[in-house]
Formats: sequence, structure tokens, C-alpha cells
Amino acid sequence: MGHFGFSYMGIIFLLLLIVPNLVWTKHQPKGYDPGHENTILGFFERVGEVLVSAVALIFSDFNFQGWDLWSIWLLLALLFMTFYEIWWIRYFRSDKELRDMYRSFGIIPVGGATLPIIAFIFLGIYGKVIWMILAVIILGIGHIGIHLQHQKEIEGEKL
Repeated sequence: MGHFGFSYMGIIFLLLLIVPNLVWTKHQPKGYDPGHENTILGFFERVGEVLVSAVALIFSDFNFQGWDLWSIWLLLALLFMTFYEIWWIRYFRSDKELRDMYRSFGIIPVGGATLPIIAFIFLGIYGKVIWMILAVIILGIGHIGIHLQHQKEIEGEKL
């Protein structure tokens, strides 16, 4: 269920999520137009963002609890957040074309959307906080859905 209390790990994950997005606002891809995004997916994304942010901060269960076998979930969460940061570095070093924004990361489609979703799911599992997992699912439906929509449009332009 979860224990209420401040989560420094939640702050760390949120900063790893938010900082590159703030930098991105000055380095958006050429031709980026969010105006035609699916309204329902946008709703899921916004609600999910609020829920994930709130849950990340108010449950102390995400804080490091000591090393044991369950710590693997935290390590996986940190690994996928590291992959997310690497994805951003790759984007910022690219030509910043639309295709760069929706590029996969290895076998993971639309890495910029999928990697943090995976990381936060693992964080939710680590903390045993079902509210995080549910919030991330809501966010993932919107965020990954929007990225897939953009990717499909870009691929359609290539044909």
C-alpha cells in the first residue's frame, strides 16, 4: 500500500526526468507541432504526469532500504533512468530532426517516452507502491501513445 513520507529517491527520479525536458524546450526538433496530438492521449499524459509526480514525492517506500534481493528492482529503475539520460544525450548531439525525437533505444521503441515509463514502473515495484504502478500505466498510455503517433506520422512522410 505504501508509507506516507518524503521520498528523496522520488525527487532524484523526477529531476532526472524533468531537467532534460526543460533543456529540450530550447532544442525542440525542427517541424515539431504538438497541436494535432490526440486529445484523449494528451489527457492521459497530463493526468499521469501529475499522479506520478505526486506519488513519487509522498511515499517514503521509494527510498533506499538497504541491500537485499529486492534491491534489484531499484537497480533496474536506475539503469533505465540512465538509459533515458543517454537517450537525451544522443538527441542533443543529433541534428534535432523529428526522427531523432522519436528514435528507438536499442530494441526499445520511442526510447524518450518508453525508458522513463519502464524506470518508474520498476521504482513502483521496488517501493511496493501500487499507486505508482497505476499512475505510470496512465502516464504510459498517453506519453508512449503520443510518441508512437508522431513516429507513425514521420514514417508516413517518408513513404
